[in-house]
Amino acid sequence: MSRPLVISDCDEVLLHMIAPYRDWLLEKHGILFDVSTHDFMRAMRYAKSGELVETDDIWRLLNLFFDTEMPRQYPISGSVAAMQALAQDADIVVLTNLLDHRQEARTAQLAEHGIHVRVFTNQGPKGPALKAILDEYQPSRAVFIDDIAQHHGSAAEITPEVARLHLCGEPLLAPYIPCALVAGHAHARIDTWEHALPWLLARLHGDKE
Repeated sequence: MSRPLVISDCDEVLLHMIAPYRDWLLEKHGILFDVSTHDFMRAMRYAKSGELVETDDIWRLLNLFFDTEMPRQYPISGSVAAMQALAQDADIVVLTNLLDHRQEARTAQLAEHGIHVRVFTNQGPKGPALKAILDEYQPSRAVFIDDIAQHHGSAAEITPEVARLHLCGEPLLAPYIPCALVAGHAHARIDTWEHALPWLLARLHGDKE
């Protein structure tokens, strides 16, 4: 008999990313990163001049962070314990929007924090990748957890049968991101694992439809 399946994002769901990225930008590159902006392309300015960081450099720095600075990332409060609790009765995989060559590094990174899971990498909307994972696992029930509203929209369109939780565990970012629940693409918006875990367990075990 197939088990329930949890498909979770990583950055800002399981591990902090924006906060260590912001600190690294200032410490190593003299760049201020305003996490409250709604425009990622205008969020980074040189501290001395106030000039915006060029688009090519934005992507170069982001890639450099994931190539060299992933040890700076640390768990969202409660995420490790929640994953361990969910793993008692469900399979867990991580679906992360990183380039494919970083799959092994992400797997090792999570394992170092006590989250031992299979990692799927993806680029772009997550609905198609989510569908492929479901086709492989054939779970009895499934839940999808992500901090980005557009991924819930993609999941709702392609895999409407999956329960969808919008969770952003980074307090610096959570107030500023579009909400997938408000958009009608997620079944809940919960930003703390303390409150998310009971909701997820109820969904996985059929107590809520």
